Amino acid sequence: MRVLVTGGAGFIGANLCRELAARPEIDRVVALDDLSTGRAENLDDTGVELVRASILDADVLTRLVGDTDAVVHLAARPSVPRSLADPVASHDVNATGTVRVLEACRRESVHLVAASSSSVYGDVPHLPKHEDLPTRPLSPYGASKLATEAYTLAYGASFGLPVLAFRFFNVYGPLQPAGHAYAAVIPTFIDAALRREPLLIHGDGEQTRDFTFVGTVTGVLTDAVLRRVTSGEPVNLAFGTRVSLLELTRRLAVVLEEPVEVRHGPQRTGDVRDSQAADERLCRLFPAATAVPLDAGLERTVAWFRGRPAYAGSAATL
Repeated sequence: MRVLVTGGAGFIGANLCRELAARPEIDRVVALDDLSTGRAENLDDTGVELVRASILDADVLTRLVGDTDAVVHLAARPSVPRSLADPVASHDVNATGTVRVLEACRRESVHLVAASSSSVYGDVPHLPKHEDLPTRPLSPYGASKLATEAYTLAYGASFGLPVLAFRFFNVYGPLQPAGHAYAAVIPTFIDAALRREPLLIHGDGEQTRDFTFVGTVTGVLTDAVLRRVTSGEPVNLAFGTRVSLLELTRRLAVVLEEPVEVRHGPQRTGDVRDSQAADERLCRLFPAATAVPLDAGLERTVAWFRGRPAYAGSAATL
């Protein structure tokens, strides 16, 4: 079996490529990435072929999809703040880019698994958030990811394309970068803690998230590819945990075995107050899937950070 992963040198993509390449059922894994946020070294020693190009390049997509059995579409311009700074760029990659990928898959009738986001729910107050709720994105990023899943499901309905659209929730783990303006909260907190700097929380810290370890996500994605799972409806990819950012800092302090300092800043535009997934649809399609507990996931993530040269002076590796 041959698998193409768009965004394959990124955080989730590289973790997925590593898992796919280790499976005996899969003969070839190709990562398509323009390296705007991904890193080629994420794929070192994996045997994965990296093609440096954009998903907006229709000719490249035609060539690669024509030689594959399944596509996992993870390529995107991530981050709510980044979309606020440049909404058109987010639309071009996340919406138009998805259509380009879908068109390539449609010509070859290739199974497509696509990544949407919990940001599509926006300010809908109901918890846990189930897939039949209305969608009210609060940011251009959320709107562009809603376009990603809507186009994916529409191609399934219109052309009979075998598709599956997942809504990711706050994925974290090894290979997730820190140290830049658009970094996610867990790597940002770990980076600050290892540098003995305060952990910045935007708002009061009582906002909640459904954190999902990247190994949990890649396990489900791999299963979806191998079993050719499809759905005419979006599927949450999270297991219904709900942790506040303040609670996250406390759990991180336990993993680090030392206290952390917290400071508060203004709430950010476009941030959702509370996020928690309903997982009934996920569990029905993937009955064998299990979630890595948050504390265990934080331990693995901190260990990865401590193994990087930039943190060589931090406390001993776990």
